[in-house]
Amino acid sequence: MRKKELSFLVTFHTTTGAMAMEKYCHEHGVMGRLIPVPREITAGCGMAWKAPIEKKEEIQLLIQKEKMDADGEYEIEC
Repeated sequence: MRKKELSFLVTFHTTTGAMAMEKYCHEHGVMGRLIPVPREITAGCGMAWKAPIEKKEEIQLLIQKEKMDADGEYEIEC
């Protein structure tokens, strides 16, 4: 079983928004990956971007700058 660690999650209104985040991050070397939204959280499309907690500010700035379709932001152990 994988050890749970504090992570930064971003949820999205749509699957298209989640996939746009994934594409942008992969093209620009931003750490993270798409995961199913954990049960503790409810979100529009059911997908979330998971990144190390240390990358929280970088991800928040990226969302604002690129006007990503973010629904919510969470700090959660997963």
